[in-house]
Amino acid sequence: MSDQKDLQRPPAEVRFADELARLRADDTAHRPPGWALSLEAARRFIVGDESRDVSRKFVGDPSLVDRCLVTLATSRGLLLVGEPGTAKSLLSELIAAAVSGESTLTVQGGAATTEDQVKYSWNYALLVAEGPTPRSLVPAPMLRGMAEGKVVRFEEITRCPLEVQDCMLSLLSERVVAIPELTGPDGMVFARDGFNVIATANTRDRGVNEMSAALKRRFNFETVFPIADFATELDLVEREAGRLLERSGVGAPPRRDVLEVLVRTFRDLRGGVSSTDRLSTVMSTAEAVSVAHAVGLRGWYLRGEAGSAADVVECLAGTAAKDSPEDLARLRRYLEQQVPRRTGAQWRELHLARHLLPG
Repeated sequence: MSDQKDLQRPPAEVRFADELARLRADDTAHRPPGWALSLEAARRFIVGDESRDVSRKFVGDPSLVDRCLVTLATSRGLLLVGEPGTAKSLLSELIAAAVSGESTLTVQGGAATTEDQVKYSWNYALLVAEGPTPRSLVPAPMLRGMAEGKVVRFEEITRCPLEVQDCMLSLLSERVVAIPELTGPDGMVFARDGFNVIATANTRDRGVNEMSAALKRRFNFETVFPIADFATELDLVEREAGRLLERSGVGAPPRRDVLEVLVRTFRDLRGGVSSTDRLSTVMSTAEAVSVAHAVGLRGWYLRGEAGSAADVVECLAGTAAKDSPEDLARLRRYLEQQVPRRTGAQWRELHLARHLLPG
């Protein structure tokens, strides 16, 4: 990964390599065994420290970060739960980069995830030629994490079949992977200092594949809440959308007044100005960043400008109508009834552009 210029999204340890290097060089606090940074330095990396020129990367409760780091220093796994788009995956990536210096040991959970993708599989050409040997073994993230003493990320664990979830029980309690096909010392891989698991699960998927009580006991649960403060969310959307637009070749930064309308609209539709306006789809901060990115792209590549409130209407339709066709009607009702009550040029433009909604 020597040339990062054309990568759409390098991992955290690459994006913030300079900050990590400086934090390691200045880190004199006690470190848990196997950790690349102390808890104090890891916290500083995630929540930021202006005095040391370390950027803020996670917008949330710093005490949540403290609890997560303390959990990882114990023998229990960490499970981050919350609404989609609340930066659970980002937080797990940042923690893994700070603790292990690597965040790419990741299992992506889903209906098609198998135990092989969690623990290990085989190079079948070598397996046929040589039989089961360490050379024909293909380690999956969990086996690598144990052998190298690193944090493993398990995304969307509740979307995995129950039998895949249950394979985690012995890994989290015994801290060992048994490979029955191999004999002698090669047949057991014991976890080294620094190994642990960060899993994520969103509350919209609750009940899809409910975790067993036995597996829940092996995790500490931490809830990641949506951003409560409007100004904080607006600043985050502006920063992240600006970064994405720059990478997309857009020469104009996002307009603050347009973003104010966008973020306020998302917050209104997320909480519901009234019970009839609340959308069933998730109007998260991550979705707001995505829409802001699309607004900037439309404005720049279609008209050579930064994007307008009319572009917000065009881009909102695909976000609002994901889960239920009724959401599009709720969005139209919001634009017709609630938006005219707001003052400002961009709110007027948003109202006038309501006819751009499909249907």
